[in-house]
Amino acid sequence: MAKTLTKADLVEAIAKASGCTKKCAAASLEAVLSTIQAALAKGNAVQITGFGTFDTAKRKARTARKPGTNEVIKVPATVVPRFRAGAALKAAVKK
Repeated sequence: MAKTLTKADLVEAIAKASGCTKKCAAASLEAVLSTIQAALAKGNAVQITGFGTFDTAKRKARTARKPGTNEVIKVPATVVPRFRAGAALKAAVKK
């Protein structure tokens, strides 16, 4: 099974690759993540060439059943974040 990379692992990898401190790498990662989150909250897409696109998708309202009671419930319409991988990312994963 593949190892799950945590946020701390990412910070360490960024610091090592860029030659900056872990504090600087953590601040950079936070800046990137908060910028993407803010853009999606406004309804904008974020496209990182060669990596992929973050955007939002609308889900329609629907009905579902609770597994335990078989009771019918209404699931309201919602907007969810979505990521679509770019060609370079797909090719890197395929190798």
